[in-house]
Amino acid sequence: MGGFGIGTGEFAIMGLMPNVAQDLGVTEPQVGHLISTYALGVVVGAPILAILGAQLFRRQLLILLMVFYALGNLASSMASNYETLLIFRFIAGLPHGAYFGVAALVAASLVPANQRAKAVSRVMMGLTLALLLGNPLATLMGQSLDWRYAFGFVGVISVVTVLLVALFLPKDPTEERHSPLGEIRAFNRPQIWLALGIGAVGFAGLFAVFSYLAPILLEVTRVDPVWIPAALVVFGLGGFVGNIVGGWIFDRLQFRAVGVILICSAAVLAVFPSTTASLPVMLVACFMIAMMVALSPGLQTHLMDVATGAQTLAAASHHAAFNVANALGPWLGGMAITAGFGWQSTGYVGAATAFAGFLIFLVAWSSRPRDPEAACEAA
Repeated sequence: MGGFGIGTGEFAIMGLMPNVAQDLGVTEPQVGHLISTYALGVVVGAPILAILGAQLFRRQLLILLMVFYALGNLASSMASNYETLLIFRFIAGLPHGAYFGVAALVAASLVPANQRAKAVSRVMMGLTLALLLGNPLATLMGQSLDWRYAFGFVGVISVVTVLLVALFLPKDPTEERHSPLGEIRAFNRPQIWLALGIGAVGFAGLFAVFSYLAPILLEVTRVDPVWIPAALVVFGLGGFVGNIVGGWIFDRLQFRAVGVILICSAAVLAVFPSTTASLPVMLVACFMIAMMVALSPGLQTHLMDVATGAQTLAAASHHAAFNVANALGPWLGGMAITAGFGWQSTGYVGAATAFAGFLIFLVAWSSRPRDPEAACEAA
C-alpha cells in the first residue's frame, strides 16, 4: 500500500502534464521540472532521513516517513501557483527513498537468503501497481475533475498506509540498530557507489521516455487524449511484469542480471523512436521499456550484499539514485526536445543513458570481490 501511494504520487504528474501546464500557465517542459524537483527531494531526503532514523526501530521509522509523505502530497493538492507547487513537490519527495529502503530491508529479513530479491520485488510490487492502476486512475481523476484531486488521493492512501503499518507490522525488540556515524563510515565502499551509479545513470532511460509519454502520444502519434490513461496502463503492466522478472532473474544470475537488463533496455530504447507513428506498435514498445523496472530488485539486493553495517543508508540511497535517474532522464530528454530533435528523440537519449549504465556495470563487475564478505574486509 505504501509503495502504491508513493508510486502514484511520483508518477501522477506525468500523465497530467498538459492539464497542469494549462492550469498554471506554464509550458510542458516546465511541468517536467516538477518531476525533477520531486526527484531532487528524494535524493536529498533519502540519505539524511536514513541517517537520522538509523537508531529507530524500522516500524517506527516507516510510520513517521509515511506521515511525512501524506502531508507533502496534501500540501501539493492545495498549491496556489507553480512556484508553491515546486516547493511542495520537493518536500513530498524527501521521505520517498528512506521508506522504500527500510521496507525492502524488513521484507528481506523475513525470507531465506536465496529468496531476498523475490521478497524485495514484492515490496516494489506496490510501485508497479501504481504504474498499472494508480497512475491511470489519477490521470482520469485529473482529466475529469482537477489535477489537484490526484495528489489528494495520494494523501489519503498515505494515511491508510500509516494505519496498516501500525496495525499489522509486528514490533521486533531484538532488531539490530546502528549509529548514524557507523552507517556513514560503513557506506564508503567503491562497490556501493558503483551500484548507485548504475541506478542513477542506467535507469534514466526509462524516465526520459515515460516523462514525455503524454505529449508524444498527442503530438507525434496524434491520438485522442483518452488514449493517455490506456498507454499508462500498458506501461504499468510492463513495470509489473519487469519487477517480478527482475527478482526472479537476480536470484538465479546474481549481479550478472543487472548487465543483461541494461543492455536489453538500451536496445529497446533505441528502437522506440521508430515505433511512435503507430499506436499499437508504440504500446508494445512502452511495455518493453517499462520492463526495465527489473533493474530495481536486483540492484537493491546487491546493495544489501555489499553494504554490511550501512544497510539502511544504502537501501535508502538506492532509491535516491533511481530518482537522480528520474531527474536526469526528463532533463536530458527536455534538452533534446528543446534543441529541435523532436519528442521521440527521448528514446535515443534513453538508449545512451542505459548503455552508459552498462559501462558502469562493467567497471563494477571487473572490480568486484569474489564474495560480499571480502568487500567488507577490503573496506
